[in-house]
Amino acid sequence: MRRQNLALVLGTVSAADADAPLSRADVAGRTGLTRAAVSSLVDELIADGLLVEAESAPSGRVGRPGRALAVSDRGPCGLGLEVGVTHLGACAVDLRGRARVWRRVERGNAGRPAGEVLAELAALGREAEVEAAALGLSVAGRVLAVPGVVSRATAALAHAEARADLAGVPDSAAAPHAAVERAANLGWEAMDPADHWPWPDAVPEVENEANLGALAELWAGRPAGAVGDTFVHVSAAVGIGAALVVDGRLFRGARGFAGELGHLPVHPEGPPCACGARGCLELYAGEAAVLREAALDPQGADPVTALAQRARAADPHTIDALTRAGRAIGLALTAAVDLVDPSALVLGGAYAELAEWLLPPMRAELAARVRVRPWDADGLRASALGRRGPLLGAGLLTVRRILTDPGARG
Repeated sequence: MRRQNLALVLGTVSAADADAPLSRADVAGRTGLTRAAVSSLVDELIADGLLVEAESAPSGRVGRPGRALAVSDRGPCGLGLEVGVTHLGACAVDLRGRARVWRRVERGNAGRPAGEVLAELAALGREAEVEAAALGLSVAGRVLAVPGVVSRATAALAHAEARADLAGVPDSAAAPHAAVERAANLGWEAMDPADHWPWPDAVPEVENEANLGALAELWAGRPAGAVGDTFVHVSAAVGIGAALVVDGRLFRGARGFAGELGHLPVHPEGPPCACGARGCLELYAGEAAVLREAALDPQGADPVTALAQRARAADPHTIDALTRAGRAIGLALTAAVDLVDPSALVLGGAYAELAEWLLPPMRAELAARVRVRPWDADGLRASALGRRGPLLGAGLLTVRRILTDPGARG
């Protein structure tokens, strides 16, 4: 019960408007707990470095104002790590959800040995931890975002089910046995990062980058709460993935492999795909397909930026390629709208930067095909987080677990 009350108090303070901080009396009023109980819980959270108490908080009441409570910007933080096909990243996110350390280096990782890539990423992560420590932050958890399918051991899933009452935290909570089932764009198959990580005491949890991008949208997207609690997040870069958030929770499917949108057939009689099927979405809207249609070099330093520059210059091949891709994505998402009834469809990842040209044909497809239920065209939007989403989500995952269950750190 005390752990639940610690979470209730911490969550109440965390959810408060920064311009109208709460006092202990305010927290008691909002939670229904007694002032004595709130005072004891607040003292414990302050001692653990999770809350700070500042000067007086405005209350609008007669008498001496209470002291303002806030989530600490020092103490525990989440370390996010990311392996992309063309980059490595690391960030440290504090309990207020702010990325205090952000590092990204461009690397061509496709075809490189997993051990070599992960050793370089671990070194980057160590640098980020040192920088975070200088800011008064200590890493409480590490999460690695990968562009591939992630599997989990039964024991980890059973542990997650025991924590199912922790609203807002994905069902993978504290899943230590996660491993990469397949990351085709990197050339990785059935790989456990624990076998390659140079520091056995600091092996990160592994999570799919599309899932983390969706969680970042849920927790840190702007404007806050704009996407609602049930939405589809499309993450597009070299490949195309998707994540489904239902009632504020990540939906994984029966075996954890939900979201392979890139291999949904949009033209069943189309050309063969590397997966063995025909007419998959990636053949029309994947980065390689768009670059080919736009007559751009796929080996360029930043293909997405190059596409945006060409589109702004009204290059007809680029405009046609992006229009074709938008139509294909819209066609694929029509099924999601009819099946799931989401409040929003969010285009994230690198393709969020191409939203100016992708969204109009996507909207046209949805308007033409969604007939059996209401659909608001404003529900289709680009993520403001863009390419930052997966790495930010990796850092936020630890933060959200602390906010949801601060007693678990004891």
